[in-house]
Amino acid sequence: MADTAIFDVDGTLVDSNYHHALAWSRAFRRYGITQPLWRIHRGIGMGGDMFVPAVAGRDVEDAHGDDLRAAWAEEFDGLIGEVQPFDGAHELLLEVKQRGFRLVLASSGKAPQVEAFLDLIDGKSLADAWTTADDVANSKPEPDLVATALAKVDGASGIMIGDSIFDAQAAAKLQIPTLGVRTGGFSVGELLEAGVLQVFDSLVAFRRALDGTPLARATR
Repeated sequence: MADTAIFDVDGTLVDSNYHHALAWSRAFRRYGITQPLWRIHRGIGMGGDMFVPAVAGRDVEDAHGDDLRAAWAEEFDGLIGEVQPFDGAHELLLEVKQRGFRLVLASSGKAPQVEAFLDLIDGKSLADAWTTADDVANSKPEPDLVATALAKVDGASGIMIGDSIFDAQAAAKLQIPTLGVRTGGFSVGELLEAGVLQVFDSLVAFRRALDGTPLARATR
C-alpha cells in the first residue's frame, strides 16, 4: 500500500522518447560518432550522465561527454515544440489524485523542458510537487530521483509509474514497486523482467484498470 504516486514524465505522460533519440543521434553526429537509432532508443530513460557511457562507451564519455550533453540539449530544444501529451494523461493524474494519493511528477530533465511538459498535461494544477535535474546528483537507473520525489511530499511509501526498465530499476533500489506503461517502446516482457508489477498498453487502459492496482486507494 502506498500514499504517494510518483509519475515519470518523459515517455510516460508525454510522447517524447523518440524526439530524445533523434536529438541524441544528431548530437553524436556533431562529433563524428554514428550510433544506430535503435541502440540510442534502448538507452532512453537514463539520465544524460548515464546515457553517454552506456550507449557509446567510456572513451566517448571521457572525450566528449559534457559536450555531447550540451549538443543534445540544443537539438532537443529544437524538437520540443513537437512533443505532445499522451491521450488521457491529465485524466489519469486527476483520478489518482482524487483517490487520495500525494502526486509527484518526477523528471531529471532540465527545468525549462520539465515546465513545458507540465504545461502540456496541466500537471501543475494537480501535482503536490515535481522534480528537475536541479534536484538530483545522479539520474536513473540510480534511485536519487525516486528518493527525492518521495521526500518532497514527506511520503511514507510510494509507487513508481514509468515507461522504461530504468524507472523500475531505480525504484527497486528503494524497494518501491513500479507500474508500467508501454508508451516508451519497451516490451511487456522487458518491463516485467525489470520488476514492474503490471503493464498497460496506454494511459487510458491504465486508468480503466486502477481498481485492480496498488493505486486503487491511498493508505492515508
